[in-house]
Amino acid sequence: MSNLTISVFGNQLFLEIIKETQLFSKIKIKFYENFDLCLKESEGNQQLLIFFISQLNQININRFLSTNCPIIIINQATSIKKEIDGEFIEFFNMPFSLLDLYKKIISLNARFEFKKSSLINLNGYLIDKNERKIKKNNLELQLTEKEINFLILFSKNQNPLSRNFVLKNVWNYSPETDTHTIETHIHRLRKKISDKFKDKNFIKNNEEGYYI
Repeated sequence: MSNLTISVFGNQLFLEIIKETQLFSKIKIKFYENFDLCLKESEGNQQLLIFFISQLNQININRFLSTNCPIIIINQATSIKKEIDGEFIEFFNMPFSLLDLYKKIISLNARFEFKKSSLINLNGYLIDKNERKIKKNNLELQLTEKEINFLILFSKNQNPLSRNFVLKNVWNYSPETDTHTIETHIHRLRKKISDKFKDKNFIKNNEEGYYI
């Protein structure tokens, strides 16, 4: 929480109020008059955005969904909720309690950080450890726990994975174990990926082992 920056757009008076509030004393707070700059500086940083929506700046609302950070939208009209929908977008209607807002910030940021820590990028795919899913181009596929653990190994190792290495780290088998477990699971996983994403070269292998 100490590394979190709150970026406020649309209400400088609100910025001055929360800066004087003990609740927010340990949080860095920035104000933006320029919407594009606010979005640009939020990318890649631990930020939570607070937007005050008015008739004058509603033209920007469709760009919220492309923002990769949690957002709290403060507005006077509930109709805007129908236009914006996102897993990490919350709404507050004025007037509101600063304590309630602070609690919402903590809760929303915690959910976002938990979700972010569960995501792994793997050769153009997104692996969600918590949901046990692999995603790409608005498509997603449910995987088993073993399949997820298998893919996590690839994300941690740049070199091909040997059969013995996979046996030990995914199935806890001894290298001497006579089993076709790996071959069977890889065949099934390849078929799943091919059927869903039309990718027939997802898991490759050479004399050193398997790789993606």
